Formats: sequence, structure tokens, C-alpha cells
Amino acid sequence: MQNLRFFTSGESHGRALTGTIEGIPANLALSAGDIDRELKRRQSGFGRGGRMKIESDHAEILSGVRWGKTVGSPITVLIENRDHKNWVDGMSADPKFSGSIPAVTRPRPGHADLAGAIKYHQHDIRNILERSSARETAARVALGAIAKKFLSEFGIRVGSYVIQIGRVQSPKFKVQSSEQELLAIFDRAEASPVRCPDEEAARGMISLIEDAIKEGNSLGGVFEVFVTGVPVGLGSHVQWDKRLDGRLAQALMSIQAIKAVEVGLGFEMSGRSGSDVMDEIFYKDSAKSQVTSRKSQVASHKPLHAGFYRKTNTPGGSRAA
Repeated sequence: MQNLRFFTSGESHGRALTGTIEGIPANLALSAGDIDRELKRRQSGFGRGGRMKIESDHAEILSGVRWGKTVGSPITVLIENRDHKNWVDGMSADPKFSGSIPAVTRPRPGHADLAGAIKYHQHDIRNILERSSARETAARVALGAIAKKFLSEFGIRVGSYVIQIGRVQSPKFKVQSSEQELLAIFDRAEASPVRCPDEEAARGMISLIEDAIKEGNSLGGVFEVFVTGVPVGLGSHVQWDKRLDGRLAQALMSIQAIKAVEVGLGFEMSGRSGSDVMDEIFYKDSAKSQVTSRKSQVASHKPLHAGFYRKTNTPGGSRAA
């Protein structure tokens, strides 16, 4: 099976962002509306910055789709920056506009400004901050929407919810929750202005955000991501760069401002004994005949993992039942 890979390009106040995803097979039904729904979701939520009020993102599919279906070639998506009209000269590729806006010379702590300016030998930090901006995630969301549409063909669902903003925490939901429970938690989160499924905690989060806005400050937070319906055997133990936990952690850590990733109970596991964090494997005798040999499995089209299950999902990634 071909791996998916993606690339993004564009600056925060440039004309547009673009994203290209390669590896999506042919004949997947796909429209700009499928992408726009995820872009709208990205821009919603209580306490969003001013840029979210300026932009109303829309995806234009430039390649890889014909008459509503993918054709197997790389899919390229363009998202125009509505605010670009105020930066036409300042972000122009034409050298005649050089110096039309003042250079940015004060690096911000906690950003890529200083290290990027030194690395790329730039005296105007705008050449760094325009690309390192979180605006880039709009292109990732667009490409992620395509990937989610593809995964949905196999009954795979991806969801998330917020469990902490600032000092306000929501009770941590059980990582061994069933698929139905996780999807119900996700639905409650989607109805929340701060995407927290716990109503009491959500009210506290909103109050804290309001205080931060008055102070001209910002807040950090924690969110959990889950995936349901995945097949057994994603990733591989054979090489370090094929291990699933590592690939997931790298993908998440590459998002602007994310500084920590946990899988399952994460750091909480360090305070427990090994017997408390290993998910015991069970087997249903009724399925014994389904997995007696690979030969019989091929003949009956039964999965080799049929019959095996776990009652917990402590490390994350286990198949709980």
C-alpha cells in the first residue's frame, strides 16, 4: 500500500496557502465542501484570535480531482488569504516593492523569530514569522480533511476534545472507553464553545479566557485525540521510523505551539508498576476455529486476530472490548 505524504507552502499574509497530498487512491468521492467543513471547524471556538474574524477559509481544489472523484494523482488545494489585500506590496515577490513596509527587528520569545533569522541570515524577521505562523495549519486541516474522507471509507473515525485550558481541568476520560462512548464524548465536545465535553469545566474555561483577553494574555491547554475502527498492525517494530507511536508524536509535535505528547496514560504510567499498565490479553473460545491457521484464514476470509481482545487500553492503541 502506498504511503500518504503531504507538503504545504505559503506565508501568513501572502496571497494564499497551498497544500499537496500524495497517495490518495483514485475514485474517492471528494468535493471542496468536504474540506470547507473542516476549515470552518478550525476557525470556530471561544476566544479565537482576531485573524479568525478576518478569514473565512474556502478550499479550491487545483489538481487530482475530476468531476467529483479523485484520479490517483497528487491533490493540490489552495486557500486564499483574505487579509492579503492589505499586504499586497509588503508581501510582493517583485523587488520594486522592497522596503515598502518596515522590517521586523524585535524577535519574540517563544517563537521561531530569533533562531530562524540567524539560521537563514535574515535581517527582517518577517521572512521567518510569515511561514512559522500558525496560519500554516489551515493548509494542514485542508489536507487532513481529505485524509479523513479516505479513512471514513473504512469506517475509521478521528475525534478530539479539550480537557484543560489554563488551570481549569476537566476530569480525564477513560482511555479504555468504547467506540460508542468516545464518539458520544466527541459529540458533546463539538457542541461546546471550548470543545470540552464537561459542561462545568467548560464554563470555568470560558471565564478564564475572558480574564486573559482583558489582560491581553493567552492561555495553554491540553486536548485528547482518539481514532476508532483502525485495523491491527499499523506501523511496524522493524525500524525506528516505522513505529506508530513515534510517527504520531512527530506529527503532533510539528504543530505550532505544541510542546508535549502523551500516548495512553503517558507520564502517569511512570508512577505505576508494570503490572498496572500492561493490558491483559483475552481470547474468546467461540472464535477459536476462525484463527487455527493462515490457510484456513485465507479460505474463510476470517481475520487472524479474531477472538483476541483486551478489557483495558492503558498504554494507548489497544483493541478494547
